[in-house]
Amino acid sequence: MNPLRIFTSAMVLLFLGACSGDNRTTISQFKGQWVVVNYWAQWCKPCIKEIPELNRLHANHDTIVVLGVNFDGEVGETLKDQEEQLGIAFPTLDYDPSAELGIERPKALPTTVIITPQGTVLEVLIGPQTEQSLLARTE
Repeated sequence: MNPLRIFTSAMVLLFLGACSGDNRTTISQFKGQWVVVNYWAQWCKPCIKEIPELNRLHANHDTIVVLGVNFDGEVGETLKDQEEQLGIAFPTLDYDPSAELGIERPKALPTTVIITPQGTVLEVLIGPQTEQSLLARTE
């Protein structure tokens, strides 16, 4: 992973949280960048398999941000523990953005939503993705 990318992402999230008065990460904070929203669960074997691919995508591409969504709605320490156990190195939203995105809540996992830099949903993908399959959709 690119340590500078991780540091930069962390600083942006801290700055944006300070500006908004809370620490809540939202999709709208990343307008102007490609956003990949990935729904995952600790019990989902295909989700676990794709996490390293999502970590690489987030760490290695400055114009793409990966945001996770815990399908089971876990928050707080439980969520942090699951992220740590699975090795998730990208931010996880603390809410389900499906209504905000104008899509139906996923019924299958993993589900990945590609959002353009203009903030519109380009595609909803069901099933595990790779860094390369996601890069192909954001070019």
